[in-house]
Amino acid sequence: MARVKGAMMTRKRRKKIIKLAKGYWGAKKNRFKMANQQVMKSLSYAYVGRKLKKRDFRRLWITRISAACAANGINYSRFMNGLKKAGIELNRKMLAEIAVSDAAAFTALVEKAKAAL
Repeated sequence: MARVKGAMMTRKRRKKIIKLAKGYWGAKKNRFKMANQQVMKSLSYAYVGRKLKKRDFRRLWITRISAACAANGINYSRFMNGLKKAGIELNRKMLAEIAVSDAAAFTALVEKAKAAL
């Protein structure tokens, strides 16, 4: 029985890494060892970045809601507490969208929150 060398699969695996490294600076785009190291690092950065993106958006939404609350004479924490007591279950993403796009509706929410406190 003939000896099987792994040339085809090795080449396939290396081409996949080189393809992922397209656009990298210097030898990182065409030398397998350097490309492999950089691709692994890049994938870990991408994983962490997806988690950070969620945190950043939540901070943005809270900032927008807080600014709209200040314009209506209430602070953020009292507003959120009032909404909870009033039984209004809107997430921060939707509250921020309402605060930006429809000021009248947000003012109505603030009034309901103040009444519940």
